[in-house]
Amino acid sequence: MAVPTSDEAQVKVDAPPEVVYDLVADLSRMGEWSPECYRTEWVGEVKGPVVGAEFLGHNRVGPYRWSVGGKVVTAQRPSEFAFTTYLEGHESTRWRYRFQGSGDGTVVTESYEYVWSKRLIRLTDALSPRKTMLRRAMRRTLERIKAAAEAAPG
Repeated sequence: MAVPTSDEAQVKVDAPPEVVYDLVADLSRMGEWSPECYRTEWVGEVKGPVVGAEFLGHNRVGPYRWSVGGKVVTAQRPSEFAFTTYLEGHESTRWRYRFQGSGDGTVVTESYEYVWSKRLIRLTDALSPRKTMLRRAMRRTLERIKAAAEAAPG
């Protein structure tokens, strides 16, 4: 059985790519957008949305809570922002946001890709509602980003 390793979701936002990019790239605000990640903090010497900056994300789903380290791997304002998370010292999941100007707005695509994880974790995610939960979470995240971007002055 093939184990799904990626997915994506999109939303059209009535705001310029720079505005949307700045909201997403400020990982300290991720808790405002994500239904799973409730807090993110920069750690290490480099702070802010630049390649190499490291952070710690705090997550919860129902009664389960966990923290995961991550690093910014792409910061190309206003077109793309990406970070990777780590599991047991390995790059685990890469999260990517792409911003495409469209008329007077922006099409935002959020995606994830398992880069490395234990086969059991991928299989469990494939057989459980996890993939559906992640897709729903991406849609909710994008809708919250959309609302904030469209309410931003400008």
